[in-house]
Amino acid sequence: MPNPGARNWAKLVLLGMIWGASFMFVSVALNGFAPISVAAARISIGALTLYIMIRALGVSLPDWSAPQGRAIWAAAAAMGLFSNALPFTLLSWGQTYVASGFAGVCMAVVPLFVLPLAHFFVPGEHMTLRRGISFLIGFSGVIVLIGLDAFQSIGSDYEALARVACLGAALCYAIGAIVTRLCPATNMLSLSAAALLCAAVMIVPVALWQEGVPARPDTLSLAAILYLGLLPTALAQILLVQVIRDAGPSFLSMVNYQVPVWSVLFGALLLNEVLPPQLLISLALILGGLLLSRKRVRAPV
Repeated sequence: MPNPGARNWAKLVLLGMIWGASFMFVSVALNGFAPISVAAARISIGALTLYIMIRALGVSLPDWSAPQGRAIWAAAAAMGLFSNALPFTLLSWGQTYVASGFAGVCMAVVPLFVLPLAHFFVPGEHMTLRRGISFLIGFSGVIVLIGLDAFQSIGSDYEALARVACLGAALCYAIGAIVTRLCPATNMLSLSAAALLCAAVMIVPVALWQEGVPARPDTLSLAAILYLGLLPTALAQILLVQVIRDAGPSFLSMVNYQVPVWSVLFGALLLNEVLPPQLLISLALILGGLLLSRKRVRAPV
């Protein structure tokens, strides 16, 4: 693999920090907005911002009348649901009861969830013995992470359900990744903008129906919403495409190791969050399974 260069390493670290900090900013935004409104606001701001950015770059939305146009828009709608509207809502609701660092660690499970889904839905992707073992190691980390009490009757205590919601968001991201891989070839920025626009159409009416028009929020909550819409939802898409083009998708995949670490650091240092005692053990198991799934076996010389 060619040397990615210092610029791509800097972009990779920046992506990890942007996505890792997003969980902290969700917690801040929830002080002034209801959960679904947080998801709707960040998606709407992100969709508008990304659309303006791609138009400035000379990129247009997918052409509906093109040979694969309808299939691309169908994929964009599915991505809007599974990669944006549904997981953002689950995370926002979940973070009303669990720490932002916990939600960030859950995102490390996404590549592990992709393994069995890809086995059944992506041609040529098979669950090898090594991948199967890595999935079991990572899944054991998931069990440690949510705790056995998540499977018990919890009455009025929503913390265990919130843990499951955060993992549900990770499963949504995995489904979204499969949809993205099955989508016909098209411009990635165009597809991302179309997906965000579809997500906005889906989530904004739900937010207004369930929670109404938000009251005037405090300045800090509004700043958090602007961050969520502008950086992790819009700007990060530009950086993501640049890194893939310059250094390849395998290099980009290393961001999966960073996000949970940054989320824990930001939550603990800036929000003074008290994290579950089993979090570090589960993080080690999940990242260990992820590392094993990514390791390549050298052919004998």
